[in-house]
Amino acid sequence: MAGNLAAGRNMQSRGVKVKTGCATCRTRRVKCDEKKPSCQRCVKTGRTCDGYDSPFRVYTGQSIHGGARGGGGGGMKKPLGAGRRPAGSPNSTEVAPEDIALLNRYFSTKTMFDVRLGCDDEAEKILQASLTDPTVRHAVSSLKALREHLETSGDVPAPAPAAQQTTGCGWDFGVQRYCMALKGVASSLSSPGAQALKSALLCCQIFISIEQVRGNYGTMTQHIIQGLGIIHEYRARPVLATTGKLMPAYPAQLPLLDVFVIKLFAAPCKFAEPPTPADNESQTAVSSSCTLSREQEQAVESRRNFRTIVPNMRTALTKVAASTLEFLDKASSVESAETALGLVSEKESLLKSLESWVVEPEPVVTGARPPRPEPLALSFLRLFHQTLRVILVATLRSSLDARAELRTENAKLQRIADMIDERLRACQKSTSPS
Repeated sequence: MAGNLAAGRNMQSRGVKVKTGCATCRTRRVKCDEKKPSCQRCVKTGRTCDGYDSPFRVYTGQSIHGGARGGGGGGMKKPLGAGRRPAGSPNSTEVAPEDIALLNRYFSTKTMFDVRLGCDDEAEKILQASLTDPTVRHAVSSLKALREHLETSGDVPAPAPAAQQTTGCGWDFGVQRYCMALKGVASSLSSPGAQALKSALLCCQIFISIEQVRGNYGTMTQHIIQGLGIIHEYRARPVLATTGKLMPAYPAQLPLLDVFVIKLFAAPCKFAEPPTPADNESQTAVSSSCTLSREQEQAVESRRNFRTIVPNMRTALTKVAASTLEFLDKASSVESAETALGLVSEKESLLKSLESWVVEPEPVVTGARPPRPEPLALSFLRLFHQTLRVILVATLRSSLDARAELRTENAKLQRIADMIDERLRACQKSTSPS
């Protein structure tokens, strides 16, 4: 997700009244320096900076359009997120329960295999925002078109002619709306007030899901890293500074992208790699009752371990993820430095659990004969593992304190994702017809 997170651009010109200052300075009718997350004018005068949030304006005009549900990558019978507006309530921002359930399903490609996600709250907030925010609306429209095309055709197609890109459905329409959403986020983050940050984080959830559908895990990880950077830099939760002082969260409640990402990764995965030719040969040898040498038996056992170890490691990693979600919930509501210090100890315990998980797959991976790359299923678990580590390292720490360490951890995360992309491309190349 592109965007400049530096200070906002100067919007003042002669005869134009600027309305981008914090709520406190606007009430006092004084010039605001627009520092984030709290303006220094309020801080230096001992006042509480009420932040830069502005209420949603209900959008009652256009909504997300799509064709009939069904084949050909078609859309829904009604706009996704349009909701039910009770009589006499034209400005209602309610969304239909079936739309919430559908977006919850679209968040992850795992749901194509009847996996259930627990992201109804995130889906509802995104759909409510899409009624008033064109950028969020473009993102939702993109995911809808891409996911429905994937489920209908089971393929990621080549680009279609331009004339076919404005039909309201189909792969290229989805990519077009994705580009529009990316541009909208980049524009809003050039002056990141509370509303722009909320919009960017909601879109980031959709962008992560879009890149899952497209099979671009390196780009998906870039969105994760940049989105987590926003909630860290702008303090989505209170943080404990190196001085021991507890710094409050950003005045406007920001969407918690880290919770969303953990839910996506922690959902059960039915990923399975096809047997390799060597596996088939070994199976043939066993079924024909041939006597295997000690070396051949070790090779068969190593491959069998590759097949069976991943579910066991997923169980252990999912337990750490569940504990991490509980920890993040506590971190969001911490009110004193003493309580925060106790949570830091809990965080260190979780990080140690992650370190012990890394050791578990090594004997099987290094013991394979002949040596070969680890299974993709294990690589995806490593991506999940490193994402948990990045999230934990940043929580309860100020941005200045954690910046160097996070750069290192983010680089590791990106390397794992890029490696997965390379492996997937190699698999697709080897299985594609010549």
